[in-house]
Amino acid sequence: SFRYTMQAQYYRMAPPKLNVNSMAIRPLLHNISLFALFWLPLLTMRLFAEEKKSGTIELLFTSPVKTIQMVLAKFTASSILFAVMLVLTFFYIISLFFFGNPELGPILSGYLGLLLIGMSYIAFGLFFSSITDNQIIAAVATFAFILFFWAIGWMSGFVSPGAGAFLEKLSLINHFDDFAKGVIDSGNVIYYLSFTFFGIFLTYISLESKKWRL
Repeated sequence: SFRYTMQAQYYRMAPPKLNVNSMAIRPLLHNISLFALFWLPLLTMRLFAEEKKSGTIELLFTSPVKTIQMVLAKFTASSILFAVMLVLTFFYIISLFFFGNPELGPILSGYLGLLLIGMSYIAFGLFFSSITDNQIIAAVATFAFILFFWAIGWMSGFVSPGAGAFLEKLSLINHFDDFAKGVIDSGNVIYYLSFTFFGIFLTYISLESKKWRL
């Protein structure tokens, strides 16, 4: 009948169901990682630079607190603040459940990736803050360093395939892509943890060298 014919045409012409994860959540995760690129250098710029400028760093060095404890305390506090910021963005994620049916797995893995990449930013923000008493220099140096490792993967198309693959493995954002897609790869986790550890280690060495010069 005419009614059934119209229904058949409607279902044939109906647009495919939108994937909320790829259309809304994945872009959101990348936008947050980009926002962190600008915000976290501002968060970390004064952690040690302000202490050095005001002279209170000498008091910290003469206190019973060990250098590594001081570094880890500031790193942990900054990471917690960043995690709180991530939690606040969950309100937007929750609203998407009223308009679609997003998959929870990619959301959780994406936020894990954001936390890991944020910790990487913070670790090197600490380092650059520890080598200068100027907050602006610390922020700019942190931003430039992170931006370099953010964009280094884009250079892969201008070099040999072997060198290109190496540059892609160094890229901060390339390792994040898998998390945004819902894939938790141990190699990506190790990359971010290694990046973070190296930043904390450099901060410790920087402060210890200054401590022994006092």
